[in-house]
Amino acid sequence: MSSTTLPAPPETRNRLAVVLEMIKFEHTLFALPFAFLGMLLAAEGWPSLHTLFWIVVAMVGARSAAMAFNRLVDRQIDAANPRTRSRALPAGLVSPRFVTLFVLASSALLVLAAWQLNPLALALSPVALGILLLYSYSKRFTALCHLILGLALAGAPLGAWIAVRGDLTWPPVLVGGAVLCWVGGFDILYALQDQEFDRQRGLHSIPARFGTVGALWISALLHLVMLLCLALLPRLYPPGLGPLYWLGWAGCAALLTYQHAIVRPHDLSRLNAAFFTANGILSTWLFLAVAADFWFR
Repeated sequence: MSSTTLPAPPETRNRLAVVLEMIKFEHTLFALPFAFLGMLLAAEGWPSLHTLFWIVVAMVGARSAAMAFNRLVDRQIDAANPRTRSRALPAGLVSPRFVTLFVLASSALLVLAAWQLNPLALALSPVALGILLLYSYSKRFTALCHLILGLALAGAPLGAWIAVRGDLTWPPVLVGGAVLCWVGGFDILYALQDQEFDRQRGLHSIPARFGTVGALWISALLHLVMLLCLALLPRLYPPGLGPLYWLGWAGCAALLTYQHAIVRPHDLSRLNAAFFTANGILSTWLFLAVAADFWFR
């Protein structure tokens, strides 16, 4: 009897494709630049290929588990929301059981990657998973859910630093704080779309609690704190950062300014442009600036 592994049945491959589309797998690149930023700072350049590989695996596992779990937990809410009722679970394109198995597999992938990196990464992997999964319930009890999401993504630079060095100091904490404020700020903007729905369903968010104008001000304040954290980073990072880093910082400031300029209290029509385009460019731009700073030393 042949021991050759048979390909997955078409229906299984199709369901996996639906789940990957459901969690927007390609948006893993959204937070990955900040993980690479933490990695570069920790290694003062590029680490070994082994470390780089397992950091990428950890990021893929973490984000996949978090996004799939969010869709699983929110499937009934999504079904009631006109904006989200066409998502895969409410539409019946994939079963809750299959998504549950996907969450478990993705979580195991994160733990495996942490085990391959170092003991501290492995010890903290359950904490990281707990924060990632907590976010999915947070809007049921607190308007600070946006900051919990920010804390979850702040694990990217923190985890990458730990993966390289096996310790934790102020530089990655500052970068993590910047990510927390960045994500919290843009998630508040994104939540403007569901402001009335959240109020009707008794869900919590900054827009639902403070209204559109208040939410815009809070988002802007968070993004200002993000820029402050990034401005303090060179002072607390012993090797220092050069002019190219500050070019990256200036680009972040410009992109955040653009983001807030195109989202107006009475005009949310360009919200997706602010959310996806500007923020996707921002994380990549800052990482490339730091990479160039190390490259040209």
